[in-house]
Amino acid sequence: MSTHPSLGRAAVRVLGATGQLAAVAVVVFLLTTLLPGDTAEVVLGPDARPEQIAILRGQLGLDRPVWERFADWVAGLLHGDLGTSLLTGRPVGEDLSARFGLTGLLAVLAVAVMVPLAVGAGLLGGRRPGSPADRLLTAGMTVAQAIPDFALGLLLVALFALQLGWLPATAAGSVGWSGLDAAMFVLPVAILVSNQLGRLARQVRIGVVEIDAAEHVAHLRRLGLSERTVLARHVLPGALVPSVQQLARVVDGLLGGVVIVEALFVLPGIGSGFATAVQTRDLPVVQAYALLFAATTVLVNLAGDLLSDRLVPQRVMLA
Repeated sequence: MSTHPSLGRAAVRVLGATGQLAAVAVVVFLLTTLLPGDTAEVVLGPDARPEQIAILRGQLGLDRPVWERFADWVAGLLHGDLGTSLLTGRPVGEDLSARFGLTGLLAVLAVAVMVPLAVGAGLLGGRRPGSPADRLLTAGMTVAQAIPDFALGLLLVALFALQLGWLPATAAGSVGWSGLDAAMFVLPVAILVSNQLGRLARQVRIGVVEIDAAEHVAHLRRLGLSERTVLARHVLPGALVPSVQQLARVVDGLLGGVVIVEALFVLPGIGSGFATAVQTRDLPVVQAYALLFAATTVLVNLAGDLLSDRLVPQRVMLA
């Protein structure tokens, strides 16, 4: 019998994700139209006369019916066109592409640091549940998870940037992100990791405790297999199956953290661009960024589901 999920089941998951993306597009557009104020009011300021605002709204197309703007937006999406910024007149895709590299790098660095730490902490705690090391790790990660990203960022900046002078406090004044010093990424990545590490490590620990206590693992030890072999080839693979889906949820959490971190350190990424677009009511930019965040959530969870399904049979065969 095949150990892989059927193509039919995978196709159903993909179709479901496609439907979710379509629903997300509708919700994103409708919610952005409910934002108070609009670009015309922001550009002209509070002292502008109503007739001036009305003229600019007409020039920007904001006086068109909602359904008409939605139809044009969807048509553009189907052709890969995310629209044009109402403030700069530039294609939204260009701005998003320029900012995506930094946000993607932050996310990749955070995951690259977090996964080994979570696996190591989960394995250490799961192998000896209730031990001093297990309790210390659990308490430390719980405390780190309880501190809001913004508060933790301020504390780390005050200590390592302002008091000790070891790390830069902000990227303000930098031209583009590609020229940023590597030290600029240390505190942002540390903040992103600290808030999400506990969730992933806890799931790994639960899996290790469950698999390590299984009868087939005890039988392998009785056969004389080394502890390293048992852990690396049997305990960890089985324990990591449910952690794949948890990792997808952790990536969702990173997206929210990125917005805060980029604003705190003045990093020119997608998070800061989204915050600026909301403040200026630049609706095409807000819609594109919100759709990107939502699409990332849907696709990451889809990948987690498919990968988890693929690994589950391997776990069953070990029993």
